[in-house]
Amino acid sequence: MKTVKEVMTKEPATVTLQDNVYEVAVKMRDYDTGFIPVVDNEEHKTLLGVITDRDLVIRGYAAKHPGSTSVETVMSKEIQAVSENTSVDEAAELMAGWQIRRLAVTRDQKLVGVVSIGDLAVRDIFADEAGEALHDISQQHLH
Repeated sequence: MKTVKEVMTKEPATVTLQDNVYEVAVKMRDYDTGFIPVVDNEEHKTLLGVITDRDLVIRGYAAKHPGSTSVETVMSKEIQAVSENTSVDEAAELMAGWQIRRLAVTRDQKLVGVVSIGDLAVRDIFADEAGEALHDISQQHLH
């Protein structure tokens, strides 16, 4: 049985609480991602939260916060994370159940990677489950 460790993005772009929302937006652009984990520091990488492109828009720009606003103002602190030993089918089920497209992957609360619904679908790993999960997530956001 495949695990998320086998399909996750290792060493994803991260920010710390010392960064601001402008720096997050630049990393999202440069790394072509809409999901940036927030860690305590670049060395230890204890996961503190995540920032999605939606967080930037809703809690950042739509709330009229400038680019110098701290990461902590816009980050989501309720983190959906899995261990690197989580099976890919369980990850797909969790994404569907939680209505999310990405999961932080941790070992002892330290960030080791990120797995996305696309990682599951693109690599033909449980493509049916990943497709169903994406469909369910998309339908949820339409309502």
